[in-house]
Amino acid sequence: MGELLVDMISTKTQDGLIYKQCFGGSVANIAMNVKRLGAVPTIAACVGNDSLGRFCIDHIESRGILTNLIQKTKEPTSMVLVNKTNGTPTPIFYRGADRELKYTQALTQAIKQAKILHFSCWPISQPTSRQAIEKALDLAKQNGLLIGFDPNYHPGIWEDNHDGKDYVKSIISKVDIIKPSEDDAIRLFGEASPHEHIQKFLELGAKLVIMTLGEKGAIVCDGKTTMKFETKATHVEDTTGAGDAFWAGFYMGILKKRTVESAVNFGSAVSAYKLKFVGAVADLPTFQSFCESEEEQ
Repeated sequence: MGELLVDMISTKTQDGLIYKQCFGGSVANIAMNVKRLGAVPTIAACVGNDSLGRFCIDHIESRGILTNLIQKTKEPTSMVLVNKTNGTPTPIFYRGADRELKYTQALTQAIKQAKILHFSCWPISQPTSRQAIEKALDLAKQNGLLIGFDPNYHPGIWEDNHDGKDYVKSIISKVDIIKPSEDDAIRLFGEASPHEHIQKFLELGAKLVIMTLGEKGAIVCDGKTTMKFETKATHVEDTTGAGDAFWAGFYMGILKKRTVESAVNFGSAVSAYKLKFVGAVADLPTFQSFCESEEEQ
């Protein structure tokens, strides 16, 4: 549940920056990725009744993903400008339709049939979509879904006159898995070491924390056991969507009943593959192809 939008990604030329229109939105990227890996995703989101909204829906439909939970509004489709970089991108947000996601009866039926519910800070940063997420979380908990939360807090997306940091912290105890990046943790808690950040998430009720550290890999902790993972990346063309690729690989590992350690390793492999390509979503190999590659190694 959450944002379906357009990423405008830059390329440097002699005449300045040129922006390429790309499919985007964190939860939409994850759905695209898990579909390619072999799962059956559904996206609950809201786009504008405009050419960018049509572009997003056409892109999803072309990948064989159902669009019955995608709502339309008179607000323009949301857009993010991203300057391509080998580090964490600095985005510029143009928000519209994504904020208008509402809870519907169709969403109730979808949740009851699902195994995993995933959301990020985008939908909880605005009042209408936040109410939809809160209702979905309650129903997901009642139906035993695994709940994943990307705490990608950024003050630039948050509702005016609302303490976004406190709200994010309050919702952590309601989810099963949280995957902050180092930048996410710094925005929420200030400067500290990764282990200190992880401890803060655990103190707020996190059950499993996966902290991704870019080229330094990842640290995973459930409050009892801590595991360190090295990066699997061999080449970085564009970091946009790398975290979403990790989420997709991790979820596939869980759906295939792998251990947390194995699922994290698989998420790292999927993320490493995506890093070789420009744009938020790469044409990933299937789950089976990744498994065969693991066996060869």
